[in-house]
Amino acid sequence: MADGKEFFVHESSYVDDDVVIGKGTKVWHFSHVQKGARIGENCSLGQNVNIANNVRIGNNVKIQNNVSVYEGVELEDYVFCGPSMVFTNIKMPRCKYPQRGSEFYLHTLVKEGASIGANATIVCGHTVGKHAFIAAGAVVASDVPDYAVMMGVPAKRKGWTCECGEILNGHGTYYCTRCGRKYIEENGLLREEK
Repeated sequence: MADGKEFFVHESSYVDDDVVIGKGTKVWHFSHVQKGARIGENCSLGQNVNIANNVRIGNNVKIQNNVSVYEGVELEDYVFCGPSMVFTNIKMPRCKYPQRGSEFYLHTLVKEGASIGANATIVCGHTVGKHAFIAAGAVVASDVPDYAVMMGVPAKRKGWTCECGEILNGHGTYYCTRCGRKYIEENGLLREEK
């Protein structure tokens, strides 16, 4: 663990041993970072955030209030987790038959720049593609393509979004009216044309 001078942890929060927190990261009120967690630089963990054992979080990640990032979840750089959104890590939990330990946890990957809205749920074992947008309250129960806008229960793709966050309009070829990026849709997937 760093010496604490390069990052901020509020006095009401707990950071276990064997934790790495990057420079410029802030851990706010009533949060808990558990053993083995690795958090990158310039992240913000809001009030009442739990980062479970062995979780990996990239740089410039923002986790809003009341979010638990459970073991098995990995967040790449620039991921946004809205207030009270939910990650799961076990497909069929049972109190009577506990499933503890990394061998039971399904891997969930949230790729660079993806945004997850307030109260959304990400069911474990899936990948949220880079720069995807998960609408508030959506329930993601399948893999999400890069740049997809997902809404509903279960979440379905309702459009595409630019890396900068602008909703894209068009058909086959898309131009962002905010930043000018160009995208091509092929076989139900979107890619940026350089």
